[in-house]
Amino acid sequence: MAFECHEETGDSLSNTSVVDRVDSPWDEEVAPTQFSCSNNLRGVSQSDCNKETRLSIIPVSDSEFQNKKLPLADNSASDFRRSITDLPPALVSEILHLLDAKELGIVSCVSTLLHRLATDHHGWKDLYCERWGQPLGSIPLGLGFMEERSWKNLFVEREFRSKAFMGRYSIDVLYGHTEAVRSVFLLSSAKLIFTAGYDSIIRMWDMEDGLSISSSRPLGCTIRAVTADTGVLVAGGTDGFLQCWKAIEGLPHLFDLTGSQNQNSEFRLWEHEGPVTCIALDPVRIYSGSWDMTVRIWDRSILKCVKVLRHSDWVWSLVPRGFTVASTAGGNVYVWDIDRGNLVTVIQKSHVGNTYSLARNQTGDLLFTGGEDGEIKMFQITSHGMDNDFTPIATWTPHTGPVHSLAFEFPWLVSASADGKLSLIDVRKLLRPRRPSNLSKTLSEWKAEGIAVGFHG
Repeated sequence: MAFECHEETGDSLSNTSVVDRVDSPWDEEVAPTQFSCSNNLRGVSQSDCNKETRLSIIPVSDSEFQNKKLPLADNSASDFRRSITDLPPALVSEILHLLDAKELGIVSCVSTLLHRLATDHHGWKDLYCERWGQPLGSIPLGLGFMEERSWKNLFVEREFRSKAFMGRYSIDVLYGHTEAVRSVFLLSSAKLIFTAGYDSIIRMWDMEDGLSISSSRPLGCTIRAVTADTGVLVAGGTDGFLQCWKAIEGLPHLFDLTGSQNQNSEFRLWEHEGPVTCIALDPVRIYSGSWDMTVRIWDRSILKCVKVLRHSDWVWSLVPRGFTVASTAGGNVYVWDIDRGNLVTVIQKSHVGNTYSLARNQTGDLLFTGGEDGEIKMFQITSHGMDNDFTPIATWTPHTGPVHSLAFEFPWLVSASADGKLSLIDVRKLLRPRRPSNLSKTLSEWKAEGIAVGFHG
C-alpha cells in the first residue's frame, strides 16, 4: 500500500464524494504555521507550504496509484470513514515505525493529529541512531530535552549538515611534528585533535583554531595508532605497549600529556609481542591489534587484558560495534563475539594482497574494507540464528595505491591512500533503512551507484 500526499483546490472539493468531506482527523486543514516545511523530507515545495491547501492521505494499491478516490467498502456507510486513529495505539506506532524519514515527513503533512504523532514518534530516534549513533557530548536525553528539541528536529538538522558538502573545501596545515605523521584522531565532542608519528610524540591541537595545546615527552618508538574518548587517551607504539592518559576532571582539555598536573594520570599497558597497529575504545573496554597476530581486549576498570583473539597473519585494523568486533589480518576480514571471544564469521581474501583498513556503520551490519589493491568494498552482514553471512554490495576503485585508512559517517565514506589522495563516497543510494530487500541487487548493478569525489594532497 502506498501513501499519496496530494493537494485539493476549492474546485476539486466540489466534485469530491461525501467520503472525502466527512469530519475526521484525516481531513483537518493544516495551517502553514502549524509545522515547518522541509523539502528534504517531504518533497513539498516551500511555496506549496505557504498556500492555503487541504492535504489528505489516501491509501491506494500500486496498480491503482492513479485513482485518486478511495472506494467505499460498504455503500450503506457513506457518512462514515474509519481513520488510522481508530486503530490501537500500539499498532499505529508499529505502522509508523516501518516508515523511513521521507515517509514520516509526508505523514506529518496530512493533518495536525498525524503531524503530532509522526513528529513525536520514537522512530525518529531510531533513524538518527541508526545513521549517526547517540548525539555527541553529554546531552541530557530526558523529558526536558524532548520538550525542547525533538528527535525529528535533531534528525533534520543532521541530515541538512550531511548534504551541505558541495565540493568546497579549504586546507589548514598544522605544524609541530618533526617527522612523518602516522595517526590522526578527532575527538569531536571535546573539539580536540590528536596526532602522532615517527617522532614518537603525541600532540594535542585545538580543532577550532588549529593551535597546539600540549605534547607528550618522546615515547621512544614510532606511534602507529592513537584514539581517545572523554575518559581516556590511548596510543600504540612499535615497541608493543599501549601508552594511556586518564582524563583529569576540571582540566579544560581533558588530558595532561606533560604530567605537570597529575603524574598518576599516565600509565602503560604491556602484553603485545609486536608493534601495535590499531586501537579502539568502547565505554568499558580497550581494543588493540598487533603484528603479533592478536587482538587484545582490555578491561578499562581493572586495566588488564581479559581476552586474546588470535589470527593467522598480522592484524592491520579493528572496529568494535555492539557485541562484535571486526578485524583484518592479511587479506581476510574477521568478526568476533566480544563476550565469548569466539570467531563468528570470516571473509576470505577480501582483497588482492592485504586488507589494510576497515570501517562500519553505527548498527554494525554494514562493513567497508580498503585494500592493498586500491579497492574499497562494502559488505552487508546478515544474521541467520547462530550463523552470519557476508553479502558484497559495492566495489569502488578511486585509488591507484593501497588504501590505508577508512572512516564512515552517514552518508560519507572517506578513504586515504598511499597515492596521496583522499576520496569521499556518498553511499546514500545504496542504503534503504528498514528495507533489506533493496540491498539484493547484484554487485555489477551497484558499481555505478556511489558518488565519489577525489582530493589531491
